[in-house]
Amino acid sequence: MVVLWWIASVTFLNGVRVPTPFGVLSSFADDGWGFYSRQFGVTIEEATRGFVYGNVLALVLASLVLLVPVVESVITQVAVISYCLPIVALAPVLYVVIGPPASGEPSGTAVALASISVFFTTVVGAVLGFRSADRTSLDVVSVYGGGRWQQMRKVQLVSAFPAILSSLQIAAPAAFLGAILGEYVGGVERGVGLALRTAQQNVDVERAWGIGLACALVAGLAYAVFGLVSRFVTPWAKGAGS
Repeated sequence: MVVLWWIASVTFLNGVRVPTPFGVLSSFADDGWGFYSRQFGVTIEEATRGFVYGNVLALVLASLVLLVPVVESVITQVAVISYCLPIVALAPVLYVVIGPPASGEPSGTAVALASISVFFTTVVGAVLGFRSADRTSLDVVSVYGGGRWQQMRKVQLVSAFPAILSSLQIAAPAAFLGAILGEYVGGVERGVGLALRTAQQNVDVERAWGIGLACALVAGLAYAVFGLVSRFVTPWAKGAGS
């Protein structure tokens, strides 16, 4: 892939501002660890906060579907709406509502978009996982006097764990993307979104590509970490983390 990229950048793509791999590596070296740690540190913090908020809310609502089935249609509609909302168009609205962050603080808009980005995936995955529980095991709990809460805690949660971890694996890169989009609307002093926008305005092609590749590495690492956790935590699940 790198060889093909290099050949293309110096031949038929030479006039369309595609840098060579050496140019991108040189930009990495010129910017240094300090530049990338400052920008990515803020964005990763925003993505982590949004990841936690969005997934906690999603898991609570998915559990509520089992305990109070009558609310399922409402929760499902809310999840679908959150998925259908174009977050690029939603970002300016949230920025007006939340406002710019205080100096040195993470962007509330970025955190909110990261939360929205993960909500639908985790709600759907958790609900499907809860419902995949073995019917016989649920009946055993019921025969011994257990209610819906005991069924969920002793059977359905264990059954849903592989699906929940798979949902979190998909949600992790989505949260990072949501945080970057939240920074694009402005009001931040540091962050990947601001760095990308500055590189775009300055037509700094090598830096823009370097930041983009670094984003791919961070998102891929987050995906891989949850895949590794799935393999160790849910070894009984066929294809866990694949």
